[in-house]
Amino acid sequence: MTESQTTKQGALQGIRVLDLTRFYSGPFATLMLAGFGAEVIRIDGPEQGDPTMTGPPFLGKDGVSLDRRHDSDLGLAYLKRCRDKKSITLNMRTPEGMELFHALLRKSDILVENLRPGAAERLGIDYETNRQVNPAIIHCALTGYGSTGADRRLKAYDLMIQAAAGLMSITGAPGGGPSKAGTALADGITGAFAVSGILAALTEQRISGQGQFVDVSMADCMLSLVLDEPLDCYGQIGMAPRQGNRIMRFSPFNTYSTRDGAIALGAATNEDWLALLRVMDRLDLVQDEKFMNTGWRVGNNATIDAIVTEWTSLRTTAEAIDALNRGDVAASPIRDIDDILAWEHLGARDMLQAVDHPTETLDQRVVGAGFPIKMGRTHKGYTAPAPTLGQNNEEIYGGLLGLSGRRLDDLKARQII
Repeated sequence: MTESQTTKQGALQGIRVLDLTRFYSGPFATLMLAGFGAEVIRIDGPEQGDPTMTGPPFLGKDGVSLDRRHDSDLGLAYLKRCRDKKSITLNMRTPEGMELFHALLRKSDILVENLRPGAAERLGIDYETNRQVNPAIIHCALTGYGSTGADRRLKAYDLMIQAAAGLMSITGAPGGGPSKAGTALADGITGAFAVSGILAALTEQRISGQGQFVDVSMADCMLSLVLDEPLDCYGQIGMAPRQGNRIMRFSPFNTYSTRDGAIALGAATNEDWLALLRVMDRLDLVQDEKFMNTGWRVGNNATIDAIVTEWTSLRTTAEAIDALNRGDVAASPIRDIDDILAWEHLGARDMLQAVDHPTETLDQRVVGAGFPIKMGRTHKGYTAPAPTLGQNNEEIYGGLLGLSGRRLDDLKARQII
């Protein structure tokens, strides 16, 4: 591939996104679009941006802290989630503010918001209203429970969705209490699902010339993953709802103690099981028909886990992983954050990126995830820090909409922008 055949502008170069999202699910969706090269314009009120901008922990010239020591300190979550975005301020509760919003809407391809159902209608920025201004607009709404249904107006954060959609009921040790995932999984999954819906609508828009409403429910997205498991059949086959670190369809498939820690390993096929038996020098079990039956192993998982643990417990994590890798058995050390930061593979994939601050030079290096999708010809990723509030007002209002400096000064004085 020659240099002339590649571009660093991204596959979505030329696509403009209006971003009215907050917290995580929506900002993660627009972060992905920015990583693909779209121009993402955050719209915030003149006095306050995303709550994560002023929420702890903060990052600034004195490093990371739970208290905001300087006006320039910004929330770490904001700095990670708003990379490569532009920021404008706009009071959309005023007629003049709505005129400016409609002018921006006419020049945009996509609008993303994660307001509660009903809020967009009250503000006059719902899809039915927006499409009267721009029939080609793709309007994506991310909500807790969707834009339809009896529970659509319920307030929700990630924890509530993990509970509502059943993830907590299947997370944890057998006999123990329910537990959430260690990260805001429902938020992140919903943001990623939203991107797939937006890109599908964008593809269809290029054919029909028409936009459409993309309705993304956190509960729906979470449930689509949870119900990959046959949870409604667990009782029939004698399975507890919470399986700890197992996947109930396979055995062995779990975490196992070593002399200095623990590892994860699994056998999804009989070929995998044979490979593991070779590594453990237990090919004698091949002669016993029941050990070669996946259903029997699943039903007698405690016996299988004991055999594997007998082998792993005599070795260090490094020794076990080395032997398993050489034997082509799927296995991994259980990395904590220090291990992750030292993992050379992630560095080679550009997945450990320093979080930049828009105005301050930082002495402390804080790591954020790089763009996870690598494009062979049109890769862009994250190339700019999150913006300060209203940082791009002049560029967008003056450049894109053509407003004069005098008009901008007047709008700012009257707190329209």
